[in-house]
Amino acid sequence: MFKFDLDRHDYKYIHFIGVGGISMSGLAQLLLAKGYEVSGSDRSDSKIINHLRELGVKISIGQKKENITNPDLVIYTDAILDDNEELIAAKKLNVPVVTRGVFLGALMRNYKNSIAVSGSHGKSTTTSMISKILMHSDKDATILLGGELDEMKGNVRVGSEEYLVTEACEYKGNIRYYYPQTLIILNIDEDHLDYYKDLDDIVDTFREYLSNQDENSMTITNLNEENNRLIFDSVKGKLITYAQENDEADYCAFNIKFDEIGRPNFDLRMRNGDVEHFELGVIGRHNINNAMASIIATYENGIDIETIRKNILKYEGLDRRMQIIGEVDDATIMTDYGHHPSEIKVTLDALKEHTKGRLICVWQPHTYSRTKALFDDFLTCFDSSDEVIITDIYAAREKFDPSIHSKDVVDALVKKGINAKYIGKFEDCRDYIYKEIKKDDLVLTTGCGNPDVLARMIVEDK
Repeated sequence: MFKFDLDRHDYKYIHFIGVGGISMSGLAQLLLAKGYEVSGSDRSDSKIINHLRELGVKISIGQKKENITNPDLVIYTDAILDDNEELIAAKKLNVPVVTRGVFLGALMRNYKNSIAVSGSHGKSTTTSMISKILMHSDKDATILLGGELDEMKGNVRVGSEEYLVTEACEYKGNIRYYYPQTLIILNIDEDHLDYYKDLDDIVDTFREYLSNQDENSMTITNLNEENNRLIFDSVKGKLITYAQENDEADYCAFNIKFDEIGRPNFDLRMRNGDVEHFELGVIGRHNINNAMASIIATYENGIDIETIRKNILKYEGLDRRMQIIGEVDDATIMTDYGHHPSEIKVTLDALKEHTKGRLICVWQPHTYSRTKALFDDFLTCFDSSDEVIITDIYAAREKFDPSIHSKDVVDALVKKGINAKYIGKFEDCRDYIYKEIKKDDLVLTTGCGNPDVLARMIVEDK
């Protein structure tokens, strides 16, 4: 098992392969702040890369064997393939080489209390809600987010070694390496099927994750998510459940209401029987679940109710999570990170309820494998939109696959009676939207590639 002592500095110089990713950059910033020498490489420049440069991280654009200059430790992201020049060179030097997941698991062991948020959907929002609460408490928490929080001016906060708050993504089985004291499992869904065989395989990985825990750990999970129930018998420590309008749950949200733009307020029956009222500053019924997980995790870790109540209301969302970019011709332009059918459906349903005009969704599919594996599910998630525009697939870590195309999804949607069209390039999407939008319309660009770029183009190029 790989071990890492944050304070001993056994590894003085650490190199990151793929440092431009949101999670990798957070780890790089944390180690730099702790006095380590840090370098990293990535395929291209970005806002994140420029920020790392400004902080003092040595950056190489392009991944070549020459970038490996006798580091003490090399950390690489899951997107790096076995034929990567830097990875090969590092292994030849016989220095420790670990994935981001293995390193994060080892890092967790340095903190007295660690809170890890896992699940197919809602991780970043829930983690940032918890972070918002802890930042305004007496806890000097260290925080690693999968998105940028304005109040943190980024995605990382370096605090003491009492509390660590982080996302725990299940991709490539990374959660098997994690050992948090507080586990949040929001939901378990079919995703990352380029790695997992099926849902059973994903469930088995969560079971293995739970097997790492000890009797003093705490698992917080949504009782209304059927797949979550499949892992209850693997919980070693305390199991705490929450749900909307389900009296079987330890914590239950009821009397749910919404304001004129869709922000919820609700009563929460606590585990001890008390009832507390909460209001949210973000839109959508799904965010009640994220808020409950955040309230429970902080309350069960000793944060008082008034601090939780005040700061859960002040939380207004992460960058690229139902984010308003601006207005064009009295129409609202938003962007979202949702890329799984369940995420897209929940977001569109929440927005439709409070949109006065038409709801136009521009979806950028993410990876060929996900588009193929979840093809039928993608045909069910756009019902709330008045028009769907699908751009070219964002390949990400994958090579071109001629067996799937965005046009295939469009054709299938049209057969279902959905108003869908294919417009591959962002520039053409922008121009089409300029012609079509009317007052009170809402345009949402969604996906985990770069659909936010399109949203900003629409607003800024007008």
